[in-house]
Amino acid sequence: MTEPLRVLLADDQTLVRTGFRMILSADGIDVVAEATNGTEAVEAVRRTRPDVVLMDIRMPEMDGLEATRRILTGAPAPDTPRVIILTTFDLDRYVYAALSAGAGGFLLKDVTPEQLTAAVRTVRTGDALLAPAITRRLVQRFARRGSDTAALHRDLASLTPRELEVLGLLARGLSNAELATRLHLAEATVKTHVARILAKLGLRDRVQAVIAAYETGLVSAGTQPSSEQP
Repeated sequence: MTEPLRVLLADDQTLVRTGFRMILSADGIDVVAEATNGTEAVEAVRRTRPDVVLMDIRMPEMDGLEATRRILTGAPAPDTPRVIILTTFDLDRYVYAALSAGAGGFLLKDVTPEQLTAAVRTVRTGDALLAPAITRRLVQRFARRGSDTAALHRDLASLTPRELEVLGLLARGLSNAELATRLHLAEATVKTHVARILAKLGLRDRVQAVIAAYETGLVSAGTQPSSEQP
């Protein structure tokens, strides 16, 4: 039997935590701890080892950005939780910074119960929670070429021409299925390319890959996703 998914809620608003706990519990997801600030969240992660952390970005004492950095510092480990950022704004430089630090995606706080549980289950499997349109706008607005963050992604010289092509299309919001159709490849082959890109660049997931593509200049902020072009 599969073990229940374990979640930690970090938000300074009691009503938000209560509502999310009820939604998650009703769907068979265990809420193993709650935190009202980033300091409590970091300590609770060490104590309870959750699978996923729902992290408010704006909290007292230590905000969600710093807490995310501390939780995800270093190379990914099997027991490192996935972090989903909670915010009331989809275009927020702090959300962008958290994604750069390794968060697996973000949710607006007015998310529906179905979206919340689906998001938690998605990131638990190792997939990025990537809403292409919103994430792309976020990256386009805040990505800065030549920034210190870009340096962390290494340069792209280690990638093959095909991997560069896959990364560019991934950054424009194409799913694995869409990539497979566009490149006339099997979806399993696309997944292999994506996995190799992440490994070569030392990235956690597709969110960081999108950021790397913009910050290294592979994709420009004015480029529209292929699926949206006439």
